[in-house]
Amino acid sequence: MEIPSKYNALSVENKWYDYWMQHNYFHSKPDEREPYTIVIPPPNVTGVLHMGHMLNNTIQDVLIRRARLLGKNACWVPGTDHASIATEAKVVAKLKEQGIDKNDLSRAEFLKHAWEWTEEYGGVILEQLKKLGCSCDWDRTKFTMDDDMSEAVIKVFVDLYNKGLIYRGYRMVNWDPEAKTTLSDEEVIHVEKQGLLYYLEYKVEGSDEKLTIATTRPETIFGDTAICINPNDERFTHLKGKKAIVPICGRVIPIIEDEYVDVEFGTGCLKVTPAHDENDKILGDKHGLEVVDIFNEDASLNSFGMHYEGQDRFVARKAVVKELEDAGILVKTENHINKVGTSERTKAVIEPRLSDQWFLKMEDLAQPAIDAVLKTGDVKLFPKKFENTYRHWMENIRDWNISRQLLWGQQIPAYFYGDGKEDFVVAESIEEAVNLAREKSSNFEIQASDLKQDTDALDTWFSSWLWPMSVFDGIRNPENEEIKYYYPTNDLVTGPDILFFWVARMIVAGYEYKDEKPFENVYLTGLVRDKQRRKMSKSLGNSPDALKLIEEYTADGVRVGLLLSSAAGNDLMFDETLCQQGRGFGNKIWNAFQLTNLWEVADIDQPNSSKIALEWYESKFQAALIEIEDHFSKYRLSDALMTIYKLIYDDFCGWMLEMVKPAYKQPIDRITYEKVMSIFEDNLKVVHPFMPFLTEDIWHYIKERSPEEALIIAKWPEPKPINETLISEFDFASEVISGLRNIRKQKNIAFKDAIGFSVVNNEKVNTTFDDVISKLGNLSNFEYVNEPVEGALTYRVKSNEYFIPMEGSIDIEAEIEKLTEELKYTEGFLKSVQKKLSNERFVAGAPEQVVAAEKKKEADALAKIETIQASLSSLQ
Repeated sequence: MEIPSKYNALSVENKWYDYWMQHNYFHSKPDEREPYTIVIPPPNVTGVLHMGHMLNNTIQDVLIRRARLLGKNACWVPGTDHASIATEAKVVAKLKEQGIDKNDLSRAEFLKHAWEWTEEYGGVILEQLKKLGCSCDWDRTKFTMDDDMSEAVIKVFVDLYNKGLIYRGYRMVNWDPEAKTTLSDEEVIHVEKQGLLYYLEYKVEGSDEKLTIATTRPETIFGDTAICINPNDERFTHLKGKKAIVPICGRVIPIIEDEYVDVEFGTGCLKVTPAHDENDKILGDKHGLEVVDIFNEDASLNSFGMHYEGQDRFVARKAVVKELEDAGILVKTENHINKVGTSERTKAVIEPRLSDQWFLKMEDLAQPAIDAVLKTGDVKLFPKKFENTYRHWMENIRDWNISRQLLWGQQIPAYFYGDGKEDFVVAESIEEAVNLAREKSSNFEIQASDLKQDTDALDTWFSSWLWPMSVFDGIRNPENEEIKYYYPTNDLVTGPDILFFWVARMIVAGYEYKDEKPFENVYLTGLVRDKQRRKMSKSLGNSPDALKLIEEYTADGVRVGLLLSSAAGNDLMFDETLCQQGRGFGNKIWNAFQLTNLWEVADIDQPNSSKIALEWYESKFQAALIEIEDHFSKYRLSDALMTIYKLIYDDFCGWMLEMVKPAYKQPIDRITYEKVMSIFEDNLKVVHPFMPFLTEDIWHYIKERSPEEALIIAKWPEPKPINETLISEFDFASEVISGLRNIRKQKNIAFKDAIGFSVVNNEKVNTTFDDVISKLGNLSNFEYVNEPVEGALTYRVKSNEYFIPMEGSIDIEAEIEKLTEELKYTEGFLKSVQKKLSNERFVAGAPEQVVAAEKKKEADALAKIETIQASLSSLQ
């Protein structure tokens, strides 16, 4: 087989990915082997590959490829999430371009457009993952809106409702006025923003007295239904039982008392707007206040906003403030930093809103999931520090708002049949709903046409929390062969930002529906940031094009670049030079293979230097293997990669190949060559999970192999005994060789010129590596002596002294001249330093570290002068 001189990544990557797919290596089905299962965190169907996906999926591929090499039945399930809010926004935008308003469409018509959009764009990210080398079982690709997946979601909703865990309630919720849907608390990000505190005067009814209140939202005065004072605040005792008049709208409202009011904040008087603030709603319920909702669903003012009707809330705010100012009602403004809730998806400012929503009771459901992570350790988080975050969220859990005012998603299986709020049933099908409605209402004339299904869809997370079970049909068919074989899965790789959104909820669902954890280990990656520590994002323009990176640095190079500095849970400061380093590592391995390919093999005796070198590397490899295994067990993948990198770059390429390499135009003995290639194969096995394309390519160039012998399904290297003594002896020998090389370089002694070598062996070092030292130093002789050799170049390793005769090696006169010049310069330098140190004013006045630095310069110069003088005396 002809081996190309240059590695062509593009053709190699396409060739081997097609080969792996053609031979079905990624596909898994239950058998007698130990399963190893990963379910992909399903990317949004709207998504394209970005750096976070690259990191996350590279880690998963490393784990799954290593599992295959360990002989496990590796199954990596891919798929996408329907992403209700994001996808609906994309479809609405596309319809708008075509002049179509979503509101003019029926649900069925809109969903037709949504499915068309999904079929056209939805598979993009999965195709891109293939370019990265991801070895997912593509036959198992799932989508959270697949019929079977949706059936599982509906089944779970009905089950939880029947258990009394799902209820419908009129509550204050987080409203996204851009997406026009409610959001759960976890989907709201609180951002500190600089705003204003507005001080407004309210007239007290029947008097000339005025009350001043402070508010951050003057536009909400149209929804005021009370003013509240603290009963312990003596300033306002006289106002008890009186009423106030709301500016502009003139509504007369009661002045109520409640200890909730902070006497220190603002003026000590609080305006109460029950429809637009959660705490105000609690006060309103307690005191029986009227609820006045002043906003439309897009956060524009409704008719309660009087002449501001139809204006956006922020536009109205400016206009209201101007009117209040002109009327002398605005007393003053102050700068005020406020935490503003914003939508995670649309970035819109959240509006608290009262509406009927569906909720899931979480407190009791959460307990097994709390115990699994924090008590029994059945589910382990890596790094462990995230247990505190998990504890905080789970122990302060609130009921989950699971309904969304969207069309794209699983439609809530609640069917209304009457006029009352409780006139509904929950069922998996319309037929079942009809029977339940007849039974509940005692009206046996009810038909399907009399039922109206709830128009809301379920929160996307309500489908993805079932993911580890539903991908194996474990909800609809809980005893099927696949769920019993693959569940619980092994490792989950995801970001800490969805530890609660997704990870915790999957654990909750796992214990509720399988009475078992959904996975054993959760590896939490960090965020990918740029060199300035900014999170990578499209808006900042600091996120490189993932596919262009692969094109420039190869898929293997990008994978290595991402993982070289990506410790679990710590953010990755991404720098393209890391990918360059990854590509360089690939070139190093390719060139090492090219070198072995150039050797002529002959049936000759094996040199002792080669025998020792191979024995040493075998032990070095086994020691590294133990280290690699330890790193994998702790999910320190970057450390595992670095161990492999050093093993191959330094020990294999830098040392071992040099030790066994035959002399110029000379053959290599067959025993050494075959052992080198066996070692090369073991190296490829440990690198393969990180660099799958390059390693598979070289694997098949080493010798022709059948599909059953492909590297992707080869066997991970077996542990063997380690000769620690050999490793230690080589560490010493390598310093001896480095000393020799330094002297050759300093004295311009060409390597082709053999040199003599003597050693005073004060360390009592074994002679094991003498032949290796002789070969790599090109020594004409190697002798042990009891006394220092006169007239020789010398260096030390620990207490051992090494001597290289100068005669015939260097130009002695030129060396004396060079050393004399160096001595003269160093003595001059020492004189200037000592002059400074003898100056009492300098020593007394200069900072301590400056004086210490000068003293160090003095000591270094004295030591250098002593070394030069010793070298000169040996030459004269």
